[in-house]
Amino acid sequence: MRQVWITRRGGPEVLQVRQAADPVPKKGEVRIRVAAAGINFGDVLARMGLYPDAPPLPAVVGYEVAGTVDAVSAGVADFREGDRVGALTRFGGYTDVLCVPAEQAFPIAPSLSFQKAAAIPVNYLTAWIMLVHLGCVRAGDRVLVHAVAGGVGQAAVQICRWRGAEVVGTASASKHARLRELGVAHCIDYRTRDFEAEVRRLYGKGGVDIALDAVGGESFRKSYRCLGPLGRMYVFGVSSFAPGRTRSVVAALRGLASMPRFGPIDMMNTNRGVHGVNLGHLWHRVDLLGQMLRDIVGLVDDGTFDPVVDQVFPFDRAADAHARLQDRQNFGKVLLAP
Repeated sequence: MRQVWITRRGGPEVLQVRQAADPVPKKGEVRIRVAAAGINFGDVLARMGLYPDAPPLPAVVGYEVAGTVDAVSAGVADFREGDRVGALTRFGGYTDVLCVPAEQAFPIAPSLSFQKAAAIPVNYLTAWIMLVHLGCVRAGDRVLVHAVAGGVGQAAVQICRWRGAEVVGTASASKHARLRELGVAHCIDYRTRDFEAEVRRLYGKGGVDIALDAVGGESFRKSYRCLGPLGRMYVFGVSSFAPGRTRSVVAALRGLASMPRFGPIDMMNTNRGVHGVNLGHLWHRVDLLGQMLRDIVGLVDDGTFDPVVDQVFPFDRAADAHARLQDRQNFGKVLLAP
């Protein structure tokens, strides 16, 4: 098999394609011939040495794949060879052959491309947990979505559109026209505008009902202030800790120093709340994630959701894929293909 390895901490150039023997599925596992693998910002942080949950380097990362089952071990009843599947992976997704526990795989319809299937697990689960499972988003809600052109951002837009909520999103100006076509009511250029001031201009003291923030640092503080009464903020990343392609200790320390502290008394008195979401810390609830994925895939199958794929890179251009994501050039999901 071929895999993309993070050979050492550094810029995108440290990614390297290596070969290894095909894995043999253990009891309860299926083996997948991977057609597409998802890239997430956590992978970028792992490459830079800023992701404490990542395996020690050198390592193969990646949280999601889609492809065809080519081997089934004892104890697996729900899949057979030839089935088209997507899967969550606990790292190791940057590969063309992968074994996963059967409960982490889900069937996909013949009409769904492998590329779109690989764009579902991390992005849609993250957005679903924040907006549906925890946020109870409903018609008329106002939702602030940072990096609204990214993978989680696009999943969030589709969930809000389905539920009848209004989205105000931050993104570079070049992406605004397409974002409006996809249902974003108000676009804010985070490079030239203060999003907190814009939210206040749009909604006054009423603010927003929900804020989704993976920027970190001062952005958390400002997103919290954008909330109205009964507002909920969901934090799920710290992209501001990685402003360049290689690790900056100064940037990371600055980001940590600017992190707000949310006091329970203040939250009670203002009727606002903050919730953290980390999909990588939910492996003990694969049963719950599996049910969510089945609900999500059902909504993809009936056309309610349509995963947005930005660009697909072959393994030998994995460095370009990481650079595109890190430079905030993508619109939707960046993928790898063997």
